[in-house]
Amino acid sequence: MTAPTSDDQRVRLDKWLWAARFYKTRTLAKEAIEGGKVHYNSQRCKPGKLVETGATVTLRLGWQERVVVVDDISDKRRGAPEAQKLYHETDDSVKKREELAWQRKTMQAAQLPPARRPSKKDRRDIQRFREQNGL
Repeated sequence: MTAPTSDDQRVRLDKWLWAARFYKTRTLAKEAIEGGKVHYNSQRCKPGKLVETGATVTLRLGWQERVVVVDDISDKRRGAPEAQKLYHETDDSVKKREELAWQRKTMQAAQLPPARRPSKKDRRDIQRFREQNGL
């Protein structure tokens, strides 16, 4: 997958994130880094930052925040099973993500959908109510 020594392997952060399959394109990875959604060793950085093994990378992807540790360095994008060998997620990060997912799931279950779709008369009443209240 990579050379035996990581010293001769120099890979930019945006390219490593793309190779590890966190982002579909290098451009998206670059925009995330510049937008402050990616932190390298708990600090904001530039897309050209060189990745080292053992470094921690904090990523915000949608609702989730992941903290991963760089295990290996690669500049080639391969299949997902090989890409997952480039890093491992910390136990605290996994636990926090699962807890937040459970909270979102319970919040969603608490909001019951309407029993039926509104009829034409119901829609007219809703529209009239909105117009009267300036909504």
